[in-house]
Amino acid sequence: MSAAPTAERILRAARALFESDGAQAVSMRRVAALAGITPMAIYRHFPDRAALLRRIGEDSFEEIARHWAARAQGSDVLARLLGTQRIYLDYALAHPHLFDQAFSTRRSDARQFPDDFRSRRSPTLNVVADVVDDAMRGGALRADDPWAVVMTLWAHSHGLVALYRAGRFTLDEREFRAFYEASLQRLIDGLRA
Repeated sequence: MSAAPTAERILRAARALFESDGAQAVSMRRVAALAGITPMAIYRHFPDRAALLRRIGEDSFEEIARHWAARAQGSDVLARLLGTQRIYLDYALAHPHLFDQAFSTRRSDARQFPDDFRSRRSPTLNVVADVVDDAMRGGALRADDPWAVVMTLWAHSHGLVALYRAGRFTLDEREFRAFYEASLQRLIDGLRA
């Protein structure tokens, strides 16, 4: 079996460091050592550390979008909508550093509401917007601006996750998941037609 291509080895090493200790742990020397190459070899594939971190973030968005799309299947549109919000929590707790990079870190290339989202530049929230639109067209949710509803859902989920991760709950993970689920259900009930 042949070794993985160098760019792939670099990305795997960088992501492992990132997942373990966050963006600050991703240095060209550490990535090179973990990938089994020289630090200068990285520059043949990534012009600088920022480009490497940007690629980790882009891959993370694509990964989240695939998970959301998988949860957004089925005939029960409200179950699909709940599924997209559950994966947000799952991802945040399983991959906290990637989650922070994707959703909580100020970046010059971050998508902004409303223009970028209405232009469907978000691989993750496009999935949620499609489900919200289906729910509205099917009569499960009352008619409204789908993107405004998506942002409301996102703010709700992100806010609870951020508060939990900041230690603002005394609940353990199981209890927090139950709280998150009940809170999400209250929000969905308020959006029903």
